[in-house]
Amino acid sequence: MHTDRLPPLPASSWTDEQRVGAEEIIKGPRGALVSPFVPLLRSPELMTHAQRLGEYLRYRSAIGQRLSELAILITARAWSQAVEWAIHVPIAIKEGIGAEAIASIALGQRPSQLLEDEALVFDFCTELHRNKSVSDSTWAAASSRFGEQGVVDLIGINGYYTLLSMVMNAARTPVPRMDAPALPDLPDPPFAPSSWAR
Repeated sequence: MHTDRLPPLPASSWTDEQRVGAEEIIKGPRGALVSPFVPLLRSPELMTHAQRLGEYLRYRSAIGQRLSELAILITARAWSQAVEWAIHVPIAIKEGIGAEAIASIALGQRPSQLLEDEALVFDFCTELHRNKSVSDSTWAAASSRFGEQGVVDLIGINGYYTLLSMVMNAARTPVPRMDAPALPDLPDPPFAPSSWAR
């Protein structure tokens, strides 16, 4: 068991800047100072800018919440980020992402049952994480389906949740008690094309 390197700070110890930033999060759609913002509270200006970006990407992106949640799960798996996984699996299910797809992503595999738009998001996100780029064919397909704003927002979701994953992996933020099954450890990097069952 790893020790939380940046555990919650008691509210009585918050600076004025920390309090203002925390209250903005608590009064927003999240309703609480949730896991990623506990370590980020140490840098309140960074936290405030990050949470505003995240609020747009999670709740109002051009691709909609169902596909945003899919991209978040793919990013959590790519970074083996158990906190994001635990938080977002129930949300993804509520938004309509299938249980089979979630189980395959947990194993770092391409789901066999994806809707057309979900398959585009899966291919785009996994290429971006695995190859640090996106192929011409995947770019063209995603741009045709989602438009340029949608593609840019999709990149933003991957980048934002990569930031949160890096913060919580480095800080060893503990996983909250959730209904989601634990994210399994994998012997190999996730989303290798050889594991895809097309």
